[in-house]
Amino acid sequence: MRLLADPQDAAAVVRALARPPIELRQVDLARVIQVARRRKLDLVSALNVSIESPQVPPEARERIQRFLELHRAAAGALDAARPDLLARAVLGAEGEDREEDRSKIGQQDSAKELWETLRMLREEVIEGAMRIGGRLGELRLDTQLDISHGVVRYLELLKLTALVQRPQGQSVADTLADVNARLLTATTALQREILLTSPLDETLLVAGADGAGEHDEQARAQAIAPRGEPSLGPFLPRKGIGLALSASDIETYRSCPLRYKFARVLRIPTGQTLHQRFGIAVHQVLERYHSERSETLAQLLDLLDAGWRRGGFGDSAQERRLREKARVALRSYHARLHSQEAGQEAEPVWFERPFSFRLGPHHLRGRVDRVDRLSNETGEGEEEYELIDYKTSRPKTSTQLKDDIQLSLYALAAREAWQLESSRQAYYYVLDDRKVPVPEGEKDVTSVKDIVLEVGEGILAQKFEPTPSRAACSICDYRIVCPAAEK
Repeated sequence: MRLLADPQDAAAVVRALARPPIELRQVDLARVIQVARRRKLDLVSALNVSIESPQVPPEARERIQRFLELHRAAAGALDAARPDLLARAVLGAEGEDREEDRSKIGQQDSAKELWETLRMLREEVIEGAMRIGGRLGELRLDTQLDISHGVVRYLELLKLTALVQRPQGQSVADTLADVNARLLTATTALQREILLTSPLDETLLVAGADGAGEHDEQARAQAIAPRGEPSLGPFLPRKGIGLALSASDIETYRSCPLRYKFARVLRIPTGQTLHQRFGIAVHQVLERYHSERSETLAQLLDLLDAGWRRGGFGDSAQERRLREKARVALRSYHARLHSQEAGQEAEPVWFERPFSFRLGPHHLRGRVDRVDRLSNETGEGEEEYELIDYKTSRPKTSTQLKDDIQLSLYALAAREAWQLESSRQAYYYVLDDRKVPVPEGEKDVTSVKDIVLEVGEGILAQKFEPTPSRAACSICDYRIVCPAAEK
């Protein structure tokens, strides 16, 4: 319903594409989103374009066509004010699909389960042959892999046939060991690897165990489902042999790997909330104020007025309150900045200073909002600097920042990219005129490096399991497409 009400709702489109009866593969979904971004289209329009794209395989085109047919039928029913037709279009196909799946699995004994699995696999082999055969006429780099998966599927069909015809009294485990030994002698190295990593044997052993009871539907579906899902590797943010990473990327992956996948790999478009737009506008005002070497409060407030118009803000009561809040905050910022300089407590020396350095195989990049040179009354020792990052969110305490990674990474960047060995770090919460230092020594250089390398390893291995929590899920833009949000 969200999709019908707003075709620009990318998360709703992704949810519909990823679930029955469409079940578009994630790598194909990533291609569609790529088309949408390049051509600046909404996802529904991008789906129409993707049908003609040579990069989208025939199977994906069929699934996309099915989605578009359902979408047109539902949109037509909505326009015609026919709730009965709308319900049939939106729920009918999915309901039939689920009912069919439920009818396949029941409380069966071991022999019946084997026959049922054999029937399901036989259908999958035929469908797989159609898919793979349709791709043989295309110029593809993974043709050999497609063929190998098809061959292994046929070998698994032989395995199941041998199981259902095994001598009376022979166990499933003994039969599998004997049949596998014969099948492996007839395979290539690639086919052998696919066969050995198949979940089918484990599923069959559970089904054939004494007292196993009702077989787990999900396990059987996983064992029978088409394998060889193409890797999302081409869509990872690669840089050389590693990844291009920012502090935001690392924080996102650590808070929830699946959210990172949605945001940075699939790159599902999300709309900005009013408060997000507000935060960006305030940040841009400060950036322009310092880049233009402005000094007066009037110049700072003029930049706010210009940025407000450029940001497309309206004249609602909420937007007027936010604008006044920004004006008050910028007055406080200007007063603090000049009192700090007058008192010679610190001297701002860089604004929006970029950094770029390598850590292991990965390329770290980012930008520090402000760098202050701290006063050194004795004049002895190295100069000290303070790295400051602007925030428009609610202030956190030093205790809450003890596990902070962003400014710890910035401190490492200052050392590696700028050769600033001695630095402090602090967040400046602009709207509250509060500067909160990050506790010293909470994260040493080694621990920061370990975190970056661990995150990079997880992304390269495509480990994108969700880690739901009340705090993270409540502000996540991808709740509608997240499987963990349904539990």
